[in-house]
Amino acid sequence: MVDVGGKAISRRHALAAGWIRMEPATLDLILAGGHRKGDVLGIARIAGIMGAKRTADLIPLCHPLALTHIRLDLEPDLAGSRVVCQARVETQGQTGVEMEALCAVQVALLTIYDMCKAVDRGMSIEAVRLVEKAGGKSGPWRRADANASTNADDDAIAIAKANAKANAKADADADADKVADTGTTAKTNPARMVHPGVPTP
Repeated sequence: MVDVGGKAISRRHALAAGWIRMEPATLDLILAGGHRKGDVLGIARIAGIMGAKRTADLIPLCHPLALTHIRLDLEPDLAGSRVVCQARVETQGQTGVEMEALCAVQVALLTIYDMCKAVDRGMSIEAVRLVEKAGGKSGPWRRADANASTNADDDAIAIAKANAKANAKADADADADKVADTGTTAKTNPARMVHPGVPTP
């Protein structure tokens, strides 16, 4: 391991991203919550956070670090038939957290693959990369194509959230229509109203 004992302690952060592409039916299964193993995205998010915390156990010459913050987002992209992952890791220390951010993304996406491989072995983990880092003697760094790539990821996330919001509204409207129909029926046909313990005519 490299000796970092002489380095100054500073605030450091790293942002990594990537995605897993799959069959549309696989993504539908994940979003419907019908997978027999449970909540795929919820479990993958926890796995990614754990992966960041255990990076030094997986990468032989990586320093064990006391992480101060981990944020891991997993958002479905229906148009691209994929799940987009972004991980931001922070620490106050003497070396950076690039490996922790990359490990978080990889472990989260691998968890999705593991949970869904029985229905889709052709899933593909793609474009896992460091987007930016800050802190330390070398200062800030940002990938040259970061604006284009992160904007594309952000667009996918925004579209996914908009679709989810629209679907939720449609479901709520449908439920409201059902309630309204039931109320109308009860008012126009009082003889058909069912009360506990009272036989229906």
